[in-house]
Amino acid sequence: MTTMAEEARARESRGTREVQGSREAPEDGRSRGSGGSEIRRHELAAFLRSRRERITPEQVGLPRGARRRTPGLRREEVAHLSAVGVTWYTWLEQSRDIQVSVQVLDALARTLLLDPSERAHLFQLAAATDPTPASSCTGITDAVRKVLDQLDPLPACVQNSRYDILAYNRTYAHLLCDLDAIPPEDRNCMILVHTHPQWRESVVHLDETMRLMAAKLRASMAGHLTEPAWKMLVKRLQTESPEFRENWERYEVVATRSKTKQFRNPHVGLLDLTHTDLWLSPELGARLVTYAPADEVARQRLEQLHAFARAATAEGAEPAGTVASAGIAGSAGTAGSAGVRR
Repeated sequence: MTTMAEEARARESRGTREVQGSREAPEDGRSRGSGGSEIRRHELAAFLRSRRERITPEQVGLPRGARRRTPGLRREEVAHLSAVGVTWYTWLEQSRDIQVSVQVLDALARTLLLDPSERAHLFQLAAATDPTPASSCTGITDAVRKVLDQLDPLPACVQNSRYDILAYNRTYAHLLCDLDAIPPEDRNCMILVHTHPQWRESVVHLDETMRLMAAKLRASMAGHLTEPAWKMLVKRLQTESPEFRENWERYEVVATRSKTKQFRNPHVGLLDLTHTDLWLSPELGARLVTYAPADEVARQRLEQLHAFARAATAEGAEPAGTVASAGIAGSAGTAGSAGVRR
């Protein structure tokens, strides 16, 4: 007959085996999963090295120097241009097990001049989600595309609360710059007004506009303080624009409102336009941005600008960046209007 002491020892032994088993299972799982992670890290390291070695110093505004042995950029140069530590970037190319934020991945993609396919590959290797509008954004329906098309010659676009330009019509494509020539990930009004020379030249009251837009962005960001895409946008603006840094530190906030704006268009001259936001999805911040002529002169000039935009499209194939039949990435691939861009 089993004594109480023997039963207690048996229970203790079973408990020990159960605890050991619970420890061993996760460790085995991690061991099985770590192989894939290690392979991914090696692929990421090799990809970064290959992209770094193909870029010449001249492409990123650096002097070549007489003693350069590296076929492309040095590691420290990539680190400096991406605003990350040299040791940290070296570890990344050595396949070390370190965490990489989406902000750093975005900076590396820009420094290494990655095209959209290469950028997507970079984020996939890092097991991260690209937060830029080029890869994921609110879907634009066929109905919205048709509205944009029908609004021509009035310039119109769809933006979200982060000022990403998600879709636009022909006239808007040539209102402030050649928007089709801008990479999708850079089609953001905050970025363009602070960094793009032609866009800045087209805004008549530039200083006032930049201060107002910074205040609008801060007001909108209150509900998105922890989201990577928002933090990435602010960090980029602080890095690239002293005007934004100054205005951002004012901690001003202002609500969106209709306003008459003046633009200096290189094709038709001065335009007085009334800006209006029509909310498509208030909870997501998506809005239809329209510009109506404030006077008869502006109306005639918008018609001229629309004629120019149509002629520019008719000269050849649709410009790069134009979406004539497919929707925004992530939405249904249905036929859209030939005049609507993304």
